[in-house]
Amino acid sequence: MSEERLSLDTADKRRTLWIVLALNVALAAGFGITGALGDSSALIANGLDNASDALVYVISLLALTRPDHWKRAAARVSGVLLLVFAAGVLVDAVRRFLTGSEPLGPTMITMALIGAVVNGICLWLLKRLEEPDVNLRAATTFSFNDFVSNGGIVVAGGVVLWTGQNWPDLVVGAAVAAIAIKGGIEILRDAAADEARDAG
Repeated sequence: MSEERLSLDTADKRRTLWIVLALNVALAAGFGITGALGDSSALIANGLDNASDALVYVISLLALTRPDHWKRAAARVSGVLLLVFAAGVLVDAVRRFLTGSEPLGPTMITMALIGAVVNGICLWLLKRLEEPDVNLRAATTFSFNDFVSNGGIVVAGGVVLWTGQNWPDLVVGAAVAAIAIKGGIEILRDAAADEARDAG
């Protein structure tokens, strides 16, 4: 893959976001289906995460040609959506803890490896953009968080296979939520810092 960095023109940004959006929609569907079939909180959490990311990429695409204050507002929506997503994942993990679940380790590992490859491609595409605005930085945060989450699911799937218990899946599902909370807070802080720089 070329190390050439993309120019700042809007067409490059829009094309990159469209590609990343399509990849996240595909991942959301893949994680959702395998999560339901494999009874995995971690996979379902990642599916919901990718679905929320896709919505945020749509917001980012709309923000590209807007004024800076509009971009900051869009970034704030992105951060809040991540926090809402995290709350939903935590509720699902608690439900599974109380009612029980039987996650399938091989399904978790396979889908997480696929997700890691796709999120690695997303990160590479986003990192090629020069001087990204607040929304593109948010998009990069999402892809990095997803990449880290995929590694956690691989480990959890291995422990599920080894122990035959569901707690590793639930722990990673909750960890995905924690990563989303961290990412959401970072995005909100970034938007606030961007506004402060402009005001100064």
